[in-house]
Amino acid sequence: MIITDDEDEAAVQKTKDLLPAKTASKAAQVFAALWVITLTILKGFRIIQLEVDEIIYTAVAIVGIFSPVYISIWLEKIRDIRFGKQR
Repeated sequence: MIITDDEDEAAVQKTKDLLPAKTASKAAQVFAALWVITLTILKGFRIIQLEVDEIIYTAVAIVGIFSPVYISIWLEKIRDIRFGKQR
């Protein structure tokens, strides 16, 4: 099966349309903030037995998973400004 440039560009555009990286990153940051707030409140009421460090580390992991995607957007913009548009 041979994939043409048009098909390749269509596939990339379809992927971008599904969930933009910036939206996914912001959603992860909001989710992580709500995660910390909720689990900290539950810990305060002694409903869960997690340490605060564990709660924070899990939130950092959630955001960290999506950060490379968001950082790559900024790096592409910097590259385009410095070297001109590559495509």
